Amino acid sequence: MKSFIAVLALLAATSAAAQQTDPQVNRGRYLIKIGGCNDCHTAGYGPTGGKVPEEQWLTGDVLGFNGPWGTTYPTNLRLYFQDMTEAEWLKKGRSLSTRPPMPWFNVRAMSSGDLRAMYRYVKSLGPAGKPAPAYLPPGTNPPEPVVRFPAPPK
Repeated sequence: MKSFIAVLALLAATSAAAQQTDPQVNRGRYLIKIGGCNDCHTAGYGPTGGKVPEEQWLTGDVLGFNGPWGTTYPTNLRLYFQDMTEAEWLKKGRSLSTRPPMPWFNVRAMSSGDLRAMYRYVKSLGPAGKPAPAYLPPGTNPPEPVVRFPAPPK
């Protein structure tokens, strides 16, 4: 039994070391940072000027975004990617279409290399946090905190 536990510990350490040395993980971190993903998907990121510890990144938020589409919440990306393969993410990223304010069109415009790097980075963080609140349809009064968007001009 002790040797089995030792093998598991060695595998975990090897996996962690590989993640730290994978240049795609570092590239993914960079893309997440400059792409503004943390602005919504990491609670408190904007108000603190990005001073949220990395271990808390991409765990979603309870801040709702309300508009004519209803109310959406930033997804916990670390849970979202948990059971998704890289191939599944590439397919999803190419066809992504979500409710505002998520700029899904920017994700669709990314190269396959960018999408792979982002996936590898998020997966390297491991699962954390809890799921974001569920979408609320139009006409449902969302709880605070919420950012309200006006209807687009006609």
